[in-house]
Amino acid sequence: MKTAIIGSGNIGTDLLKKSEFSDIVEVVAVCGIDPASDGLAKAAANGIAVTAEGIDGLTAMDVFADVELVFDATSAGAHQRHNEVLQQHGKRILDLTPAAVGPYVIPPVNLDEHLDAPNVNMVTCGGQATVPIVAAVGRVAPVEYGEIVSSVSSRSAGPGTRANIDEFTETTAKALEVVGGANLGKAIIVLNPAEPPLIMRNTVFCLTQTGDPEDFKQAIGDMVETVQEYVPGYRLKQDVQVDRIVDNPVRIPELDRKFSGWKISVFLEVEGAGHYLPPYAGNLDIMTSAALRTAEQIAARQVTT
Repeated sequence: MKTAIIGSGNIGTDLLKKSEFSDIVEVVAVCGIDPASDGLAKAAANGIAVTAEGIDGLTAMDVFADVELVFDATSAGAHQRHNEVLQQHGKRILDLTPAAVGPYVIPPVNLDEHLDAPNVNMVTCGGQATVPIVAAVGRVAPVEYGEIVSSVSSRSAGPGTRANIDEFTETTAKALEVVGGANLGKAIIVLNPAEPPLIMRNTVFCLTQTGDPEDFKQAIGDMVETVQEYVPGYRLKQDVQVDRIVDNPVRIPELDRKFSGWKISVFLEVEGAGHYLPPYAGNLDIMTSAALRTAEQIAARQVTT
């Protein structure tokens, strides 16, 4: 499947590099707005058509007619126009911004439901890392409340990420509910300025009223193995903790009531593959890995239909 990438920053360039390892997805064009960007230089060096004229430059390329799917690795604000233009040209869109124009997609949870959607949204790096865990807990018992905290190195947060902080928290929290199945979700992102940079860390808290501790642990372990199929650096930082809350019920302000039941605590880290970005940038790596996985499944769907 011939594809194009909008955005020649960290995410777009890492996605370009990862595509080299795919036998299914071929990037034939890359566009950006900075003619001096490393992404455009690397694409041009590989014989890929490039333009620094943004979406307008992309649609003017001869090769654009052959493009079946476009990755948008820019910002939530920019995606609105990109979507309008690409829809007019009948191109399918894989959105790596928190714009959430199309349905949320987390590959191990709900990809099969949206293989035919004209625009799919990859949520956020925090969503890709934590929604699978909430969904795994939900396979054992209904999740009353899901809360996640994603800590990423400030070095791995480029201009697009920093411009999308509000969209990140809103989109991730919504995905915890819509895809993860939580009755109520909350998301927090932390840009960690530590030097040397620390790899991405994620904390997931779930509250359920029923379930068995061993079933929770098994479901979470199975989900971690599934994500590792396309993100090898995705792993548990320590054993899953399941605590019974009875004698001292906790009050969750977002629930506006006291809660008794099970509290499941999961601590994750995501180490990048180091294809283009340093290994500490697991937050970007999981986004590009999930996007490529999704594109490959879309391509496979086209073949079977």
